[in-house]
Parts: sequence; structure tokens; C-alpha cells
Amino acid sequence: MQKLGKYARSVSIIGVGCTPFMYTVDNEETNGLTEGELFGYAALKAMEDAGVNPQNVDFYFHGEASPLNGSNYLTPNIQIGNWFGMKGKGSIHHSEACCTGYLAVEQAVNAVASGKYDCVLTGAVEFGDSTPFPADNVETPKHPYKREKMTMEKFLKTTSWLYDRTYTRTLMAGQELIYDDAAEWYVRTRGLTNEEMNKTLNWMCINNRKNASVNPLAIERTTYEELAEKAGMTLEEYMNSPYNPKMGDFLRAGGLELKCDGAAALVVCATEKIPEIAKNLKHKPIEVLGVGSAACEASTPHFEVAATQEATRQVYELTGMSGKDIDLFYANDFIITSHLIAAEIAGYLPEGEGWKYICEGRTAWDGDKPINSNGGRTSFGHAHAASGLADFYEACKQIWQECGDRNVKFKPKTAFLRGYGGAQNVASIIIKELEEGESYGD
Repeated sequence: MQKLGKYARSVSIIGVGCTPFMYTVDNEETNGLTEGELFGYAALKAMEDAGVNPQNVDFYFHGEASPLNGSNYLTPNIQIGNWFGMKGKGSIHHSEACCTGYLAVEQAVNAVASGKYDCVLTGAVEFGDSTPFPADNVETPKHPYKREKMTMEKFLKTTSWLYDRTYTRTLMAGQELIYDDAAEWYVRTRGLTNEEMNKTLNWMCINNRKNASVNPLAIERTTYEELAEKAGMTLEEYMNSPYNPKMGDFLRAGGLELKCDGAAALVVCATEKIPEIAKNLKHKPIEVLGVGSAACEASTPHFEVAATQEATRQVYELTGMSGKDIDLFYANDFIITSHLIAAEIAGYLPEGEGWKYICEGRTAWDGDKPINSNGGRTSFGHAHAASGLADFYEACKQIWQECGDRNVKFKPKTAFLRGYGGAQNVASIIIKELEEGESYGD
């Protein structure tokens, strides 16, 4: 594991942008959108939000979780530069599966903290719901605006790319077992009954959907209460019915990601340079206090737990903070149990008691311990690489109190974001709004 030290200089987020998360090929008004258009929209929104223009940005990072499957470009960072006014600027493409959006922040922060660049844009785009057409083989000519629906069968075939297929193939478990691992670990280590775990999983889904229902960028905004009423059932009956079937011993269908299309971006700047670079900045900078990162290959027992513990240890050691200092919590929960175990490991929820907070509705956007106020992967949607940056978009908007009627019920100053992706990478990142009267760079 890497040894962390303090950054050479302070780095702050000054602007964020995000597309709606969507099924592009399903809608006439979005069918035909390209990667350049989606990434460009998010990038331009982030620059507008920061009060800068492309001339102020020194370098950009481009993330995409699965360019082999979803893109028709070998170097997707280069082909899209025209869409946001940065043709000819230095850039790099990277891919870390569903952790891409979080490590996009780490790379951008490192580039600025080192002193090489003063202002950097980092973004990610994903067509998680469609592939270039025709998707028969890589040699067939394709057009970037022609796409076809990615079936679940096609998508699941790509999950084999996440494993070391030379040495650990025989150790691979079925998806239903992998998806159940975190729930089984929580039951065993916290002493819950299976019934209590089932209730907790259902309430994570209910809370995520409640959060998404008031978020105009979310892909699914029909609450489970509304679905239950339509089916002529109580909420509890619906959540335990064939409308929400079990996928294994614990996890139900509602606890899995809604794979979709989207893009998100943010602009980071050397804090001391903000007055001269972002002269039209309309809100307080949000400093990136630290990043912890770890990686465990999927054959590692309880790899998500182990990697989250290590990444969290690193970021708290680096920042001197703890769970009691965190106001908002976000976790990549394409397997919904993730946001429970990550929140407890981070100390945002008390160990062994977090499930109670969830079942009491305290982790919904209007509760006292909000988790995934945007709706999480099961309701906001999961545009794989872009999702991490969409979490940063939401966290910053909540800290700036720019979410209107869905602002959380207190003024947050800090957020902890736990990324996880591809049976490999985990990142723990803490951000904090600069205090009133605090000088840039202090």
C-alpha cells in the first residue's frame, strides 16, 4: 500500500457539471448523442460553474470505465476535445472500472498539488446502456452516433474482464454470491438475523429512491410507496414480493444498479491561484483535503471490506479527521449493501448500529445522516465511470446549498466519498468547504 504525505499545496474544487443520467437510445431527443457531446456538456457546465473558460484550463483528464465495450475510440480523450474548446490541450485517458470517477479526482488533485498545473478539468463519460452499432466485432465500421441497446447478457460477459483469468479463474464465484458477500459479512460480524438484513436492504432501496424522486437528474423517480400503491400492496408487501425478487441469499433486484448513460466533470484549481484564475467564481471553493486508495483483486476474501478499511485508514491518517467530522456520505453502491458497510467503516454511522439508522429513514436526504442524497446507483443510475464524479457534483451542490427544495436539512461543510469499482480499486476522499474568512491557501 502506498505511503501518503501531505500535498505540496492546497487544491480546491471550484466548479462541477453533470448531465442527466439517461437511457439515450430509448428517447428520440437523446438517441444519437455521442461521447463528445455528453462529456462536453459536463465539462462546459463545470467551467461555467467555476467562472473559467477553456483558456484557463491547463490540462484535462478523461475517464471511461469500459472503452473496449462502450466506445469506438482507441484514445477517447483526444477525439472529443473539440466539444469543450480544448483541442490541442494536453490530456490523458484512464479507466478504473466503476472507481474511475473517484480516481479522476485523485489524479487531477495530484497534478495541481505537484505544481505542474494550476487549473485542471477532470471528467468521465459512459454509455453503460448502449454500445456502438453494430456491436458484432471491433473490425466492423461504426459511427459514434449510432448505438444499440446493451443487453444484460452482453453486459455480464464483460464482467469477466475484471478478474485475473490466468491464475484465479477457478476461484471465481457466481455473481449472486459476489453480490451477497457484503450482506453476509455484515450479518455475521454484526449479529443480525436474516430477517433484519432483508429489512435493511429493502430500506436502503426505499431511501435511495426517495432521494432520487426529488432529483431532476436521476433516472428513476417513482417512489416505492407509489409502486406499492399501484400494485395494491403495502410497502412491506411490495418490497418482499416478486416485484422485488431475491437474486441470492440476501440481495434483491432493487439493490442492483440501473446501468445507464451520462457524464460528469469538475474543475480543480490551486487554492492560492483562485483569485487570478477564477475571477468570476460564484461560491466558496471546496478543498480536497485528502485521498486514500487501495486495490484488492477479486479473489481476495471480502475484498471490498478490506480495501475500504485501508483507503479509509489512509485518508484519516492524512487529514487527521474521523467519522465525527463528516457531514455527508457518498458511496458507490451498485451493490446496495456497499453504502451501509462503507458508512460504518468510515465511522459515519456507528459500528453495528448503521442498519437501524437506515431502517428509521435517518439516511434519506431529509434525515440527520444523509447517504447518497442524489439517489445512489440503484435510483440515480449508474453510468459507470461518470458516477463517481456525479457524486462529487451532488456533494458540492449540497455543500453550496444549491439543491433548492431538496437541500439536506442542515448546512454541511464536509463530505466523505467512498469509491469502489471493478473488483479492484477503492478510494476514500474527504472534501471541505473553506471556512468563512479563511484565506485561499491557508
